[in-house]
Amino acid sequence: MLVTIFRGKFAFVLKVITLLILSSILVMLAQQALAQGEYVIAGFLALATFAINFIYLTKKSVPLKFFLPGLLFLLAFVVGPIAYTVTMSGFQYQTGNTLSKPEAIERLTALGVTQDPDQTIFDVTIGKTTNGELGLIYFDSLKNEFAISTESKRLPQFRAGIVFDDFDIPLRSPEFVELSTEELTNLDKEIPSLKFFYNDEYYLGLEGFQAASLYKQATRYDAVNDQFVSLLNGDIYSDNGKGHYANTKDPEDILQPGWRAPIWFENYAKLFSEERIRTPFIEVFIWTMAFAGLSVLTTFALGLLLALALNKPIRGRRIYRSILILPYAMPSVMSILIWGGMFNTEFGAINNLLGTEIAWFQSAAFARTAVILVNLWLGFPYFYLVASGALQAIPAELSEAAAIDGASPRQIFNKITLPLLLKILAPLLIASFAFNFNNFNLIFLLTGGGPINQLDGELAGATDILISYTYKIAFNEGSSNLGLASAISVLIFLLVASISLYGLKKSKVMEDLK
Repeated sequence: MLVTIFRGKFAFVLKVITLLILSSILVMLAQQALAQGEYVIAGFLALATFAINFIYLTKKSVPLKFFLPGLLFLLAFVVGPIAYTVTMSGFQYQTGNTLSKPEAIERLTALGVTQDPDQTIFDVTIGKTTNGELGLIYFDSLKNEFAISTESKRLPQFRAGIVFDDFDIPLRSPEFVELSTEELTNLDKEIPSLKFFYNDEYYLGLEGFQAASLYKQATRYDAVNDQFVSLLNGDIYSDNGKGHYANTKDPEDILQPGWRAPIWFENYAKLFSEERIRTPFIEVFIWTMAFAGLSVLTTFALGLLLALALNKPIRGRRIYRSILILPYAMPSVMSILIWGGMFNTEFGAINNLLGTEIAWFQSAAFARTAVILVNLWLGFPYFYLVASGALQAIPAELSEAAAIDGASPRQIFNKITLPLLLKILAPLLIASFAFNFNNFNLIFLLTGGGPINQLDGELAGATDILISYTYKIAFNEGSSNLGLASAISVLIFLLVASISLYGLKKSKVMEDLK
């Protein structure tokens, strides 16, 4: 009965309905992406829609019917992010350079203003003239007169016809009516861009709904030459090719904000050419290598030691094995937070047991020791399990033959057991190194990368590894640099890939697969 359901006309109709629903969802998402200017995402969704319908409605390629979902997810969530990261590593993409160039020009034009020297402020009421023009009514203390200002003109008013509120602020006149609360609410988003005429030099800019200041344009955009010209001193600001308009007389004098601009390999060069970036980067890299190496060494050594001890028939072996895998069964986030509390200087269990008052997270040496110890607790059960399985796979005849030939237990372990274990576990050791190289959770939750001297402007802490250092650069509250963080991410990928390939080559694991 089930076989007939999934064959014939019924199965074909069901497949068509499923494809129609899926295609409708993908097309809708593609339209939304296109409307928001995300052309790459829209193109991918359109291509995915075509591929899905072509593969599943034809008999051109039967294997692709099984591989297509995986391929699409691989492109969307692996290849896509990698390509985007590589692309962004070649851009000036940081705080102050997050807009596109047209958006930056629009913003610079809006910000290229200056207040009058006295920073004059008027109490105003927003409304409309009898002609329907949006404007302000206010008392001008500089000219000692009441006036209405629209976007194009200024109309003096007589006091006799003006209605005031309880604070003696003009509300309306025969030529002017204030806006209602609903109209003011609808106008809220336009307030920063509104300009009302005052004289040939200054205009009135709103500071909320009830106040306005005198401003004048300080810079003007020259679209023909793609330059900003200062109306105060005549300086010219040109595109410097790095996402900023820079003063032609002083390249260090730039206008903010800038925009995302391609700078090719400059972010990579900064890692080695600029001392303020190079020094912490090298220090973090050395600690990352040490942390990953020590983590693999300690967890493997302890896991193997316990596996060897419990590989022999002893009473209660099953109970011991169950206890040993408990750290592996608990969520790592919970374990890290618990250990963080145990290392607390004043109330932590570690200091209470040792009778000490060690400030574990205030000293670089103690903080690094704590990180290694916690990672040992989290990681040894994994190697205990895999080492136990690997020991079972080693033929007992080899050890027995070596013992008959007079080899001591130490010689049997060094010459037979350990080499065979390393042969079997080499890929897992390499995978563990790669995992610890990017063990963000442990560093972020336990020490936050510290200790760190923030007063000196340092960004990298004593326990920061490359991935946590990259996170701080990308999402630093004061000044983020996504372009530089992307460059470091690409280097991390290349480093881990190179070390992994070298390890696999030296272990000759790949040769056994041929």
